[in-house]
Amino acid sequence: MTGYREIAEKLGTLIDRHVLCAGDRLPSVRHAARNHRVNRSTILRAYRKLEARGLLESRPRSGYYVRKMEPRRVPEPEPATPKLRPTAIVPPHEVLFELFEDIKSARFVRLGLALLDPELLPTEDLNRAAMRTIRRLKPGKMARGLAPGDPDLRRLIALRYLSSGLSVADEDIVIMSGGLEAVVLCLRALTKPGDTIAIETPNWWPQLGAISGLGLQVMEIPTDPRTGVDLAALERAFRSRSIQACLVMPTFQNPLGFCMPEENKQALAKLVARYGIPLIENDRLAEFFFHGARPRPVKAFDDSGFVLHCGCFATCMAPGYQIGWVAAGKYHTQVARTKILLSITPPPVCQAVMAEYLAHGPVERQLRRVRQELATRCEAMVRAISEHFPPGCRMTHPTGGLAVWIELPKSAGSLELYRLVHAKGIDFAPGPMFSARAGYGNCLALYFGLASVQQIQDAVPKIAQSIGPASR
Repeated sequence: MTGYREIAEKLGTLIDRHVLCAGDRLPSVRHAARNHRVNRSTILRAYRKLEARGLLESRPRSGYYVRKMEPRRVPEPEPATPKLRPTAIVPPHEVLFELFEDIKSARFVRLGLALLDPELLPTEDLNRAAMRTIRRLKPGKMARGLAPGDPDLRRLIALRYLSSGLSVADEDIVIMSGGLEAVVLCLRALTKPGDTIAIETPNWWPQLGAISGLGLQVMEIPTDPRTGVDLAALERAFRSRSIQACLVMPTFQNPLGFCMPEENKQALAKLVARYGIPLIENDRLAEFFFHGARPRPVKAFDDSGFVLHCGCFATCMAPGYQIGWVAAGKYHTQVARTKILLSITPPPVCQAVMAEYLAHGPVERQLRRVRQELATRCEAMVRAISEHFPPGCRMTHPTGGLAVWIELPKSAGSLELYRLVHAKGIDFAPGPMFSARAGYGNCLALYFGLASVQQIQDAVPKIAQSIGPASR
């Protein structure tokens, strides 16, 4: 006969694996007794055992429910304090290239790249939009896609700005081949080799690679994992008169995941206007907010035209189409001409398909689905880290984006940890990838866009188990 301990163990396992989730009501004692073919006292003892463990709660005249378990609140990392001086960017670590090899293998749990699960993309809707577009597209209209870009697409992007409370004219928008190209061409338009730009630290590694490829130096500005770039330190850098441009990701920054408070965004817009230094705002992850409304960008507070706002659809809905854009403010002509000189235009057909999808596709419904799933995956990752990582670790608590940033004890090395977990079929992004000077040796980023909740729950404990050996 099944005992109450065995029933309690089975139910406890279902709760641990989130098959039974917080708030779920368990079967009544009478129904559970019938299902397990035991008497009611056995079920009652099992439920009370789980209640004593803190897994269930009893509600008078209602029954037993799975209790919401608050994970151990892991403290956030302290901001780095780099010296405010120009530096060249060190070459990327070999791990970077391994991550792209791993993505081809189904056996890897992929926690190392800021990509979205293909299952979350609107592939069928985009295919239908493509078929409608191709049936109507005439050869003579292909020139519509030349720089600054398809006029219908630019108008629809301007309408999306308007829905966020931001007025941007369609003629001020330049279409780009993805979000990274938007950033790169802004830098090409505003700087020359040998110039210095101000950046956040840690910073998204593709940006670091692009900056290095342009022959630029960087001045790393301390960045808080909750409020963003240190405005006082940034102003000190501006006063040095050595900064030609500033590149930031204020909304769900990669890899820290913070969303800069609106008052800080407003202060940042005023700061760059006061010093006359252009600000390139990478806003590629702004659609990935977990709660509330889409945060307003720094561009919303730009009264002087010094903010170049870079967005893209490649990350959130259509990677294969590689559509990005820049609302370049007073630098529109420079950016548009740089686009013509370097790559002319994204494929006109891709622009036309994206315009068709934005005009007639279920865009907002699709984005809501993505946000809900990312929030679920992020919660699973934060909970797993809180439960399994050892004391002494710190992590960010993002409210959007794709990443959780973790600071390990000083004795642990993320590159050594990477080798240990890579052998177990798991990858992640070691901290040195996010530093101009290959710093953050005891830090790592875990991305939750590609891995399922189950994969996250299975992989995080394995990473945690390897932290001790990585510190030897």
